[in-house]
Amino acid sequence: MAHGRPAKRRRLTPPIDDSKASETVKASDLFARAADWDLEQEYEQRSRQKKTKEPTRLPIKNAQGNLQQTQAPQQNEDEDSDSFLGSGTDDDEPAGQSTPPTDHEQAQPQIPVKQQLLSAKEEIARLATLMNEDSEEHASSFKKLAALSTSESPVAVQKLVLAAQAAVYKDNIPGYRIRSYKDEEMGSKISKDVRKTRQYEHALVTGYQSYVKQLSSLAKNKKVSAEHASLRSVAINCSCTLLLSVPHFNFRTELLNVLVHELATREQTTDFHKCITTLEQFFTNDEDGAPSLEAVSLLTKMLKAKDYRVREEVLNTFFHLRLLSELAPPGTTTNSESNDISKIHGRKVKKEKSQHVTKKNRKLLKERKAVEKDMAEASALVNHEERDKLQSETLKLVFVTYFRVLKARVPGLMGAVLEGLARYAHLINQDLFGDLLEALREIVGQAGEASRDELDLEDGENDEIVRDEKTARNLTRESLLATQTAFTLLSGQDASKAASSMNLDLSFFTANTYRSLYPLSLDADIEFGPKSLRLPDPHASRSENAARMKVNISTPILLLTRVLASILLTPSSPPPTLTALAFFKRLLSISLQLPEKSSLAVLSLLGKVADKHARKIEALWYSDERKGDGVFKAASESIEGTNVLSVGSGVWEMEILKMHFCPSVRQAVGKVEAVVRDLHR
Repeated sequence: MAHGRPAKRRRLTPPIDDSKASETVKASDLFARAADWDLEQEYEQRSRQKKTKEPTRLPIKNAQGNLQQTQAPQQNEDEDSDSFLGSGTDDDEPAGQSTPPTDHEQAQPQIPVKQQLLSAKEEIARLATLMNEDSEEHASSFKKLAALSTSESPVAVQKLVLAAQAAVYKDNIPGYRIRSYKDEEMGSKISKDVRKTRQYEHALVTGYQSYVKQLSSLAKNKKVSAEHASLRSVAINCSCTLLLSVPHFNFRTELLNVLVHELATREQTTDFHKCITTLEQFFTNDEDGAPSLEAVSLLTKMLKAKDYRVREEVLNTFFHLRLLSELAPPGTTTNSESNDISKIHGRKVKKEKSQHVTKKNRKLLKERKAVEKDMAEASALVNHEERDKLQSETLKLVFVTYFRVLKARVPGLMGAVLEGLARYAHLINQDLFGDLLEALREIVGQAGEASRDELDLEDGENDEIVRDEKTARNLTRESLLATQTAFTLLSGQDASKAASSMNLDLSFFTANTYRSLYPLSLDADIEFGPKSLRLPDPHASRSENAARMKVNISTPILLLTRVLASILLTPSSPPPTLTALAFFKRLLSISLQLPEKSSLAVLSLLGKVADKHARKIEALWYSDERKGDGVFKAASESIEGTNVLSVGSGVWEMEILKMHFCPSVRQAVGKVEAVVRDLHR
C-alpha cells in the first residue's frame, strides 16, 4: 500500500454516473448496485497513522504544588466507522497489553480547598437567604445544607457547614417542641396550609435529628488526628450553643450527653472549660426545673460510672442550681390558705349546692378547660408547684452524690462536697443529722491528726508524703468546711430542741476551731483559695492558668469568719462566758499576725461580739472583775486550760494594734474599745 496516495473519502451511497446524477434513484436500484460498492479498497486506502495534537491548555498547579499539563478531551476520529472495523496501526499490540498512560492521560486534578470553601460559602448564603424569605416554602434547604459536606470534604468545609447549620437551626427552631408525625398523619386529608406546616415541621425535626447525631459522633470521637481535632472542637461548641439557645426543643438529651461525655475527662482543655461554663449558664437560666433535673440525672450517672474520679469543677456546677430558691409569687393562694379562708370564726362555711348543668353546658365547660390549658402552655407560664417538685427531685440527686463522695473520701472532691453541704445544709432532712455529723467529726479529727503528725516528722521522705497528701486534699480547708456545715445544719432549725431530741453536741467542733486559730494565722495563703495563685505558672498552658486563676470557692479567712460567727453570734445558742472570753482573747492575738484585710475582718467580727456580749468580755479590760486563779496559758489547746480569767490575760494587743500601719485597722480597734468602755460607764 502506498502511503503517498491521497485517502479516498468514504461514500455512504454507491457511485452514480454523471449522466444520471440529476435523476432520482429508486430504492430497488440502490440495493441492486450494492455489488458495485468498493468497501475493501476504501478501507485499504485509509491512513494508519495517529494524529497527535499539541496541548492547547495552560498548565495548572495541583494540590501538591506541582505544575501539570492538561489537554482537552480528544474526539474519536473513527466515530463514523462501523463498530466491527478496527482503527489500529500496522504494529498492532497483542491482546492483554495496553500502552502505559502518559502525563496527559492522568486523572483530572482535585479542586483547590480555597475554591471549595468559596463555593460552600456561596451555597450556604443562597440557602440561608431562601429560608429567611420563606422557611416553609423552602423546607428542603435543611437537607441540602447538610449535603454540602461529606466525610471526604476538606476539614475547613466541614467546619463551615457545621457552624452554618447551628446558626440556621437556631434561627428557625420555634419556641415549642415538635412531635414526630406518623405516616398516616402525613397522608390524612387535611387542608393545604396544615399540610404545608406539617411538612415543614417534619423536615425541620428530621434534619435537626441528623445534625445532632453528627455532632454527637464527632464530639465523642477522641482518637482523631490533629487536623480533625479542630473539627471536634467545633462540634462541641455547636452543641453548647444549641443547648443554651433552644433548651426546650427536641433532642435535648443528646446535646446534654455530648457535654457530660466531655466532662468525664480529667484533662483541662478548652473544650472542657467551655462545657463547664455552658452547664453553669444552663442551670442559671432554667426557670422550669425539668432541664436541670435531666442534666443532674445524667451527671450523677456519669459520676457513679466513673467511680467519682472526675475534676472538682464538675461538682462545682451544682452551686448554680436554683434549688428551691424561687417561692410562689405573693398573692397566690395555696390549699392551706383556701382552707383558712373557708373558715369564719371557727366554723366552716357550707358549700353552695351544686346546680344542675345540662349535657350541652358540661361539654362547653370541658372544651373551655381544654382551651385554657392549651393557652397556659402556649404562654409558657411556670407552674410553681410543679417546679418545686422537680427541684426537690434534683436536690435529692445532689445530696445522694455528696453523701457517696463523703463516704468514699475522694481526695479531689472533698472540698467541693463539703462546701456544697455547707451551702445547702438547711435543706437536709433532720433524720440525717446524726450520721452526717458523725462523718463530719471524722473529717475534722483526721485533719487534726495529720497536722500533728506533720509537726512531729523528722524524716524528709515522710515529710514529702504528708505534704503531697495535704496538697491533694487540703485538710485545713476541709476541717473548716466540715465545721461550717455542722453549725449550718442547725442554723435554720430550733437548735435547742433539735440538740436535746437528737443528742447533737457541737462542742467538738468549737474546741477544734479554737485549737486551729494559731496555725491559721500563720498561713501565708489565708486570703487565697486553693485554686488561685499570685502569679500564673509560665510553664503551664493557657487553659491551666485560666482554671487556676478562677477562684470559685471560699478562702480560709472567709470560712473562718463564718464559723466564728456561728459559734459566737448565734441568737438561739449564745456562747458561755468562758468561751466568749477565750475566743475574744485569742482573736486579738492572731490579729497581730494576719494580713491587713484579714485583720479587718476579724476586728469587724470582734466589734459585733463586743456589741452583743459586752458584759461577758469586759473582764478583759478590768482586772478587778476577774475571779480566776493561776496563770494565763496562751498556748493551751483547750478553752478551759487557757485560764483566761487569771493574771496576765488582759487586752494588751489592742495597744499594739492602735499603732498599726493601716488607718482602717486603728479605727476598727478604737470602735471595739469604745463599745466596752461605754458599757462600763
